[in-house]
Amino acid sequence: MSNRRDFLKTTTFSSFFLFLSQYQKGCFKDSSGIFPLVISTWGANQKANAEAWKILSNGGRAVDAVEKGVQIPEADPLDQSVGYGGLPDRDGRVTLDACIMDENANCGSVMFLEGVKHPIQVARKVMEKTPHIHLAGEGALQFALENGFKVENLLTAASEKTWQEWLKHSQYDPMTIPKLLEKQSKRGQQDNHDTIGMLAIDTNGNLSGACTTSGMAFKMRGRVGDSPIIGAGLFVDNEIGAATASGVGEEILRICGSHTVVELMRQGLHPLEACKKAVERIVNKRTNAVKDLQVGFIAVNKKGEYGGYSLQTDFSYAIQTKDGSKIINTESKFN
Repeated sequence: MSNRRDFLKTTTFSSFFLFLSQYQKGCFKDSSGIFPLVISTWGANQKANAEAWKILSNGGRAVDAVEKGVQIPEADPLDQSVGYGGLPDRDGRVTLDACIMDENANCGSVMFLEGVKHPIQVARKVMEKTPHIHLAGEGALQFALENGFKVENLLTAASEKTWQEWLKHSQYDPMTIPKLLEKQSKRGQQDNHDTIGMLAIDTNGNLSGACTTSGMAFKMRGRVGDSPIIGAGLFVDNEIGAATASGVGEEILRICGSHTVVELMRQGLHPLEACKKAVERIVNKRTNAVKDLQVGFIAVNKKGEYGGYSLQTDFSYAIQTKDGSKIINTESKFN
C-alpha cells in the first residue's frame, strides 16, 4: 500500500513540475499543438507575426498581440492592400475596414473609415468603449477623432499613380490587387499578399483575432467587403477555435465564411478540412462565377492545430511558434 502511495506522489509531483517548466518557458504543449502561436494570411506577413510574437512570448493576451501585429502592414506604404498606401476607390479615396474579436466574444469593427492609419486601433476602441460592434463612415471617423486619433492623407504617390492608370480604362476587376501583386512579386507566394487576417493563442490557451484591409481596389464608393464583418472576415469561439479570410469579400459574405469554418471545426473537422469544406461550399453555390476569383481561409482550433485552403493557387499563410517562423503554401480547389 505504501509503495502505491509513494508511486502516486512521485507521479503527481513529476507531472506538476513538467507542467510548471513548460509554463515558465512561455508555452504549453499538448499532443496537438504548441501555445502560444500566431498565424496570419499571406507569407509576407511574417513581420506582422513577429510583432505579435513579442507580446505572446512574454505571456501577453492574444487580443493585444493581434492588434499590435496587424498594425505592421497598416503602416507599410508598400502594402497596397492594407492601411496607409492602400489602393483607393474609383474616386481616388482610401477607405479602410477592420475588426477585432477576443476570447470572451467581445468584438469591435469600423468600416468605410477615411484618414486614420490604424483602423484596428479604432475597432478596439469601439469594442471597449461603446455598446456597439460596428461603426461606419462619418460616424466611425467622428468616434476616432473624439478618441484622439488624427486624420492624415493615406494615399501615397505610388497608389495614386496606379489609380490614375486605372482611370484610363476604368474597368473594375475584383482581382486587381492579386494580379497587381503577382506582377510585382519576384518570389511568388512569399511576396504575395492581400487583406491581413491574424489569429493567435496565448499562454493561457485563449484565442483572439484581427482583420484589416483597404478593400477592393477601385471599388464603388461605400463598398464594404467581408473583412470588418464579424462572422465573415473573422470569427472567434474560445471553446472551439478561430478563422479568418482573405480574397473577394462578396463570396466570403455569401456563406458567412469564417463562422462557417469555426462551426465545421465544432463538428470535429481539422482546421484544414474545415477551410476546405467552406471553399467547396462557395464553389457548389457559385460554380463558374468563382472559377477565376480568389478566396482563402486560415483557421486554428483550441488544441493549436491549424490549416488553410483556397480557391486558387498562390495563397499562403505565416505561422510563428517558439520553434520559429515559417510560410505554408495552401492546397487549392483549382490549380
